[in-house]
Amino acid sequence: MKIPFTGGCVCGAIRYECTAEPIMMLKCHCRDCQQISGGGFAAAVLVPAEAFRLTRGQLRYHFTPSIRRGKHKRGFCPECGSRMTGAEFEGDDSQFVGVLAASLDDPSWFQPQMDIFVSEAQPWDQMDPAIPKFGQYPPSPVKE
Repeated sequence: MKIPFTGGCVCGAIRYECTAEPIMMLKCHCRDCQQISGGGFAAAVLVPAEAFRLTRGQLRYHFTPSIRRGKHKRGFCPECGSRMTGAEFEGDDSQFVGVLAASLDDPSWFQPQMDIFVSEAQPWDQMDPAIPKFGQYPPSPVKE
């Protein structure tokens, strides 16, 4: 992985840059991520919020219920609908941003370190037995 790393949506209306290494890489198998991604999970890279910036366009947000607190804040392109971000909470001054791995310009360096919300994983979703599994949220990557 080269720092900074970049990414964007499928139509090019949204572009972003991150100037720090990821805090964590994971696959979320919650039902919300399944429905939003159209697959068995969402692959995400958590990055420090202060190192993430949009370089083109503005995200539109959709909020979904969270079992932890309030609502999840999911960012997507208002033009093509590509989901770009997640793992933030409504009204939260979060210390990190979750960037979907598929939105990276070079997603080949993504290497998941854990599977989360495996309690909601589909029976046909084949997970890597070598990485840790969590029924719901993992331990926090940063101090809240």
